[in-house]
Amino acid sequence: MDLFGSRRLHGMHVVHDGPREAPPLVLIHGSGAAGSSWGPVVPALAGRYHVIRIDLPGHGQSPPAPSYDVPAQAAGLAAALDELGLRAVTVAGHSSGGYIATALAEQRPDLVGSLALISSGPSPDALLPQPAFLRVLIGPPLGPLVWRIRSDAMLRRGVTAVCQRPVDVPDDLIADVRGIGYRTFRTVLRHNSAYIAERSLPARLTALDVPVLVIFGAADPRWDPASAHHYDTVPNARVELLPDVGHFPMLEAPETTGELLLHFAATAR
Repeated sequence: MDLFGSRRLHGMHVVHDGPREAPPLVLIHGSGAAGSSWGPVVPALAGRYHVIRIDLPGHGQSPPAPSYDVPAQAAGLAAALDELGLRAVTVAGHSSGGYIATALAEQRPDLVGSLALISSGPSPDALLPQPAFLRVLIGPPLGPLVWRIRSDAMLRRGVTAVCQRPVDVPDDLIADVRGIGYRTFRTVLRHNSAYIAERSLPARLTALDVPVLVIFGAADPRWDPASAHHYDTVPNARVELLPDVGHFPMLEAPETTGELLLHFAATAR
């Protein structure tokens, strides 16, 4: 089986980069994004790892799913990794992708050797008031209407609204975001909130025997940057705060983010 290029596994679009014989590194995007959001860091990672980018159900090039419950999405991801014959991989999740990664480790500890969480809010009380543009774009009562008439410029502004540094938003990310349905997005947000409300991410990680890297932008406008230190209580966890970086370290500081992931993946094995 040729792993490289892209294919669909268990309802999820999967893209492979890097040498097939290299150690695997799985990248999971956040809500309202796609695997293409990792684009700026992939070249550095793929030089040493078999990089596997996942489009979660209803995002990017993956079709909608019957359920967007976090454990259900993790189960689908586990099935895809099983089909690829992978075990004890390093899994990195951005934002709510960190919830899927954590749920995967909870369900299938044999599949996860280490976890990297990037801009993953630890609990509901760490959520900040969202930028005004995002409140109009995704919230009632105007959200459904605005969602239908989104231009490329609006989509780019939606990404940059949570960034601290100027960024070039990849064209393929804009194309992938355009295909996400409003109802899907709102449903995903609701299930993500339920997952961390039921039990905080630090509490979940403490119950797991797995090395953890937490990367947080020190100027994240979506989650209180100080909440990154909630992860200090997790055994085997290392917290990295990136100065002058917002919610998208992969876009705002790709070189630093890539270096941190490379070092973590190499030392956590």
